[in-house]
Amino acid sequence: MTTGCSQLGLSPARARTAFSSEWKQAMDFQFDYLVIGSGIAGLTFALKASRNGSVAIVTKKDKLETSTNYAQGGIASVVGPDDSFQLHIQDTLNAGDGLCHQDAVDLVVRTGPDRIRELVELGVPFNASVSSSGQFDLGREGGHSRNRILHAHDMTGQAVEKVLIGAAEANPNISIFENHLVLDLLVQHQSIKAGSVTLQQQDICRGAYVLDTAAQEIHVFRAHAILLCTGGAGKVYLYTSNPDVATGDGLAIAYRAGATLANLEFVQFHPTCLYHPQAKNFLISEAVRGEGGRLIDRRGRAFMEHYHPLKDLAFRDVVARAIDSEMKKTGDDCVFLDISHKDPEVLKKRFPGIYEKCLSLGIDITRDPMPVVPAAHYMCGGILTDLNGLSTLDRLYAIGECACTGLHGANRLASNSLLEAMVMAHQAAIDCARRMELWHKEGLPKIGVWPVPRRAQSDPLNSEMVLIAHNWDIIRRLMWNYVGIVRTDKRLALAQNHIAHIRMEIREHMPNIPIHSDLVELQNLALVAELIIRSAILRKESRGLHYNLDHPQKDDARWLKDTILVRPPAEEFVSTVFG
Repeated sequence: MTTGCSQLGLSPARARTAFSSEWKQAMDFQFDYLVIGSGIAGLTFALKASRNGSVAIVTKKDKLETSTNYAQGGIASVVGPDDSFQLHIQDTLNAGDGLCHQDAVDLVVRTGPDRIRELVELGVPFNASVSSSGQFDLGREGGHSRNRILHAHDMTGQAVEKVLIGAAEANPNISIFENHLVLDLLVQHQSIKAGSVTLQQQDICRGAYVLDTAAQEIHVFRAHAILLCTGGAGKVYLYTSNPDVATGDGLAIAYRAGATLANLEFVQFHPTCLYHPQAKNFLISEAVRGEGGRLIDRRGRAFMEHYHPLKDLAFRDVVARAIDSEMKKTGDDCVFLDISHKDPEVLKKRFPGIYEKCLSLGIDITRDPMPVVPAAHYMCGGILTDLNGLSTLDRLYAIGECACTGLHGANRLASNSLLEAMVMAHQAAIDCARRMELWHKEGLPKIGVWPVPRRAQSDPLNSEMVLIAHNWDIIRRLMWNYVGIVRTDKRLALAQNHIAHIRMEIREHMPNIPIHSDLVELQNLALVAELIIRSAILRKESRGLHYNLDHPQKDDARWLKDTILVRPPAEEFVSTVFG
């Protein structure tokens, strides 16, 4: 039996040249569960799993710095009297443009109300209806045939995150490690042989190498089950609604470990990010259009009626392409979202966060249209999992935006993401609880000495920081210009060549740079960019969020299937040996 793990893409010999000559064994933490990420997926799982084991939550920044915390719109679920599971299922399938997995859609939609009740019991303050006692105030967003969006004003994610974090911090079985960045997964490679014949090979995830960025030390976390809940990869694009932590770390480390990824070409661009030099990553919720907001150009002309019968409530891919088309036709830098025709007091009460943010920038949404542009928002593809959240690598689970369950298909229906995170966290917790007794009997293998520096330097040399900052900027501009809302074969080929050179430069120079969080994120970002490009090149059609001018038609005969990526055995090395 042999085991191994990649360590920042360096061979053992080259790794030794990258760090100090002073070595020591990394600190060894052992838990039943290792949860990587502190958003709604990781916290929901941790609270459920803590009932039968110890849980470590590792998060690379502050525990509240998650995509969940920035989610405005809400959570879609069938709770209204005029709604039904079948309607929600059909809306999801329509949005997914043929690629949704029916079993995943059924599971998430039909069990969603149970997960909503759990949030309410924990104390999440969803807005109540003023007209019906005991009913929720349900919003409506693009692609939904009914009002079914539960919300806490326009700061739903923040309300959910606050409640879940409070519950986790009060739980004695949960330990939260802030400012801890996962470098790579620990993977055990097992071969069962009869004589010289290999009967079975199996890869098992056993834990992770983690950089404590505050103490600048590298630790080993071992666990019976590892949960990737790392969110998306919006920072791979120049313009994004995502927080700075969304650098695709989970996708990168899962791919390096050998897990299968799927459908990375389907990147959802939110149609309406606020266009203002002082408004970094600020999203204007789709709920604004659900409440009657209209998209107009600089001359005040509404244009969505020319693109889709649903007009401003069309699916996000349609609206984003429409805005992109209008900007290219007019040469304008943005379009505008106007809801000033609604009652001012109603707007202030329904969208307090958006109202206050815009007002601080000199935009009064009760009188002025808001300048908006599309921005990278959500990865509909990710680490391929089953309906328990289990990846193709045993004991490695993926939940939330970093996962691909098949729910979203080629385009996510608005506000289905937080619902999916809760449902899949519940499924994974059940699956792990079922297997934990056996895992305890087997125990965890010991990990042999991995040479790490006594301390990773907190700041690389200034001259090397230039390399990191330059390549980070180049990647994001490259992806925005060549692999954005509208693509062509030529642009994709150019992007593939450029990203190959950038990754080669990173590999050549990395051994001379001390381990640093910026360097780790750059490596992950470059890999994820390459995987998105590779997926987009493979799909020779236009479907959902993937629109290629050279293949403008949908081709069900050849492409009604997932785009699968698996790391070739020779692409990355393995370097750690268990004892």
